[in-house]
Parts: sequence; structure tokens; C-alpha cells
Amino acid sequence: MKKLRREYRFYGRVQGVGFRYHANYAAQQLGITGWVRNCYDGSVEAQAQGSARALQDFVEMLENGRYIRIESMDYREIPLEEGERGFRVRQDC
Repeated sequence: MKKLRREYRFYGRVQGVGFRYHANYAAQQLGITGWVRNCYDGSVEAQAQGSARALQDFVEMLENGRYIRIESMDYREIPLEEGERGFRVRQDC
């Protein structure tokens, strides 16, 4: 199965609502590696690596978070991080 890596930027009610921890949980459930962090402009940035289907499911799980309200999202494909293990919450950008 081909792996992809995407860099995401989420906007809306995405800070102070458990977004990063929900992302961490979703990634672990789906076998996705990468990281997530808050940004000073109120958005959340993430990099996620997995199959196309897993990445689609990841975003859907985030969109269905109880208090999370994603108003818009940007993403781009970036090079794979070979040998990366796990998903983590990083310090703010």
C-alpha cells in the first residue's frame, strides 16, 4: 500500500477544544505517523503519514470531534519521513 505524507493547516475552532489530543488518538487508531501542534495565529498545523484512505479517515475523525469546528483546511503533499514511528503532540509553532 502506497504511503503519503501531508502537511495540514486547520482553521476554525481548533484550539482549546482538545484538537491535538483528538488528532493523536485518531492517528493511533489509524496507524498514522506524524505530529500536530498549535500555531500562534489560532490555527493548528499537522503532518500525517499513511495510506490515502487512512489520511482521509483521519480528517473525517477530526471533523467529527465533539467540540472541534473546522471552518477550512489546507494541505499539501510533502516527502515521506522514512523510519518515522508514532504520532506526537509538539510544542507550539
